[in-house]
Amino acid sequence: MTAAEVDAYLAGVEEPKRRTLEALRRSILAVVPDAEEGISYGMPAFRVGGKVVAGFAAFKHHLAYLPHSGEVLSHLGDRLDGYERTSGSLHFPIDEPLPDDLVRSLVQAKLEILGI
Repeated sequence: MTAAEVDAYLAGVEEPKRRTLEALRRSILAVVPDAEEGISYGMPAFRVGGKVVAGFAAFKHHLAYLPHSGEVLSHLGDRLDGYERTSGSLHFPIDEPLPDDLVRSLVQAKLEILGI
């Protein structure tokens, strides 16, 4: 896994999706600056201690934050009101990055679940 893989993924994403995902990448790395970046299941992922703690992906009509856990999103409860989601992904608009404080909470919830 290398950051160059994430760079290549983002290079293939059209604007404004690319800019929005680059902002998310910065937000994730602000929480876990030593995370190993790479591709997991075809999407950018961030590993801490060998465990994936966050990821993201671009889709046709939305972007997704991927906690790689069915537990994380339920931990944040009503803080996620207004966002579409599944048990394993949080969807957000292509031109609106997730707020930094929400990203921090998402990543920290995953770290707590993993005991990191």
